[in-house]
Amino acid sequence: MERIYKTMRNIGAANIAVGVVLISVGLIAGTVSIVTGALLLKRKSEITF
Repeated sequence: MERIYKTMRNIGAANIAVGVVLISVGLIAGTVSIVTGALLLKRKSEITF
């Protein structure tokens, strides 16, 4: 029985770690997309097709 609880504890800790990493990556990706979008809007007049 104790082995099952240790396994569940380790899996729970791993899930929390993965969640923190995913939140961090999401925030970084959102920030980068906002910055690049702002740069595109700033240089809108220079873009020609």
